[in-house]
Amino acid sequence: MNSTPSLPRAGSPRATGREWLGLGVLALPTLLLSLDMSVLYLALPHLAADLRPTGAQTLWIMDVYGFMIAGFLITMGTLGDRIGRRRLLMIGATAFGLASVAAAFSTSAEMLIATRTLMGVAGATLMPSTLALISNMFRDPAQRAVAISVWTSCFMGGTAIGPVVGGLFLQWFWWGSVFLLGVPVMLLLLVCAPLLLPEYRDPAAGRLDLFSVALSLAAILPLVYGLKTAAEGGSGATALITVLVGAAMGVWFVRRQLRLPDPLLDLRLFRAPSFGAALATMMAGAVAMGGTFLLLSQYLQLVAGNSPLAAGLWLVPPALAMIVSTMCAAPLAQRIGRANVIGGGMFVSALGFLLLVFVPADGGTGAVVLGLLLTSVGLGPGAALIADIVVGSAPREKAGSAASMSETSGEFGIATGVALLGSLAAAVYRTRIEVPEGIADRTVEQMAGQTLAGAVDAARSLPPEQAEGLMESAREAFTAGLNVTAAFGIVAMAVFGTVALWLLRGAGEAAVPDESPVPDESVRVTENDTEHDSAHDTDPTGRIR
Repeated sequence: MNSTPSLPRAGSPRATGREWLGLGVLALPTLLLSLDMSVLYLALPHLAADLRPTGAQTLWIMDVYGFMIAGFLITMGTLGDRIGRRRLLMIGATAFGLASVAAAFSTSAEMLIATRTLMGVAGATLMPSTLALISNMFRDPAQRAVAISVWTSCFMGGTAIGPVVGGLFLQWFWWGSVFLLGVPVMLLLLVCAPLLLPEYRDPAAGRLDLFSVALSLAAILPLVYGLKTAAEGGSGATALITVLVGAAMGVWFVRRQLRLPDPLLDLRLFRAPSFGAALATMMAGAVAMGGTFLLLSQYLQLVAGNSPLAAGLWLVPPALAMIVSTMCAAPLAQRIGRANVIGGGMFVSALGFLLLVFVPADGGTGAVVLGLLLTSVGLGPGAALIADIVVGSAPREKAGSAASMSETSGEFGIATGVALLGSLAAAVYRTRIEVPEGIADRTVEQMAGQTLAGAVDAARSLPPEQAEGLMESAREAFTAGLNVTAAFGIVAMAVFGTVALWLLRGAGEAAVPDESPVPDESVRVTENDTEHDSAHDTDPTGRIR
């Protein structure tokens, strides 16, 4: 590989109206991925009442989607380079739509987990394809910055409109209807993509190492399962063995990546301190928000007693505040520096988590909304700035791999937050719940002792006095779990806010070059063109310069 850094090319071509319309097409799957997660939070109590999943199954329904996305992001990014990014985007959209229909009509918790797994694998094709196409379509630095801000805001926009749309659907239809939201979106993408999106592929892309793909999943899934088993009060030996197996697979995966000439995950990028610090900061915020948002959605419905629509409307102001703060990230960074915006924002988020620590079981809706608003405003700018720092910290020929790591870090952080903080809150709930005396039904007692949704379901079969006593204890226990996880959020925001201020200072300027280089690896492919542009020079390795 040519190790001599290439200079930026002057006069980067500016995007035309076609590219901006294409950006709208790329925003569709981005919007859908976040919308799908937010509506599922609201649908959880309803599907729990219908399918009656166990506590472990409930967490798998929530987080297997995110873990599959995280596990396959880098794999799908490499695959897109090989077969064409637009082609992969359309294949993924088709698979996502079909899996969504299957999820909507699931008849058991196991079937829903399986369909959510398929949705996650399909969803992993969408994010790297859209971001890679944006980098190809928008060569001008200023235009690309705007395009990425719009793309990021659309992801957050799904969080804003998801609760409202999901609440409306749950008000009038069954819980499976929320999964059908993705079907028309994917159909629109399939129609518009061939008309507005160019095709790009890299004929010199490295070989896809299937064994590394298997190792990555063999590392992630056992670790999560072991943590879930421990939090659920299962066999300590089983939890320990699965965690050790996952850790061993992780070590094997790392060693293999360091030896491969074309690794699935290029760990050498972590030699740049700002690269690892930016990814760690992104993941910390995602962990805290992923787990907390799950609990807050349930609090608004099952503790505060709001309808799905009302709960969705309460979640709109924090989501809109995050979108606004994200769009303000670039001008703020120009004034005070990127490290100050990211680190200072995390300290603002810590104040939001502090409010959540003191949320009561009775009358806490206002505190929940205000706390979530502060955490959202604090983390929003970082979401728009860290990706540039990650890519800017890497050599140009590794920019695509760095971008995939950025997405993987965020997705894996959200899924980890749902798994770890959800398990932590469940463990606190089980230690605090007190089933009133006189309930002879052992099944009812077990249901109430596992989850708040189980307590709600169990209360329906009890006399009014016993039901009220059970629900009061269940609400108190659930709120205690929320308070504990919020305390974790304070610590995470304080620690990684300090890391951002320390290690990311000066990284922002390097992340935004004066001119936008033409990507070294990508080749534009027209509708009928199967050969790469012969006008490009190649280095001795065959890589296009």
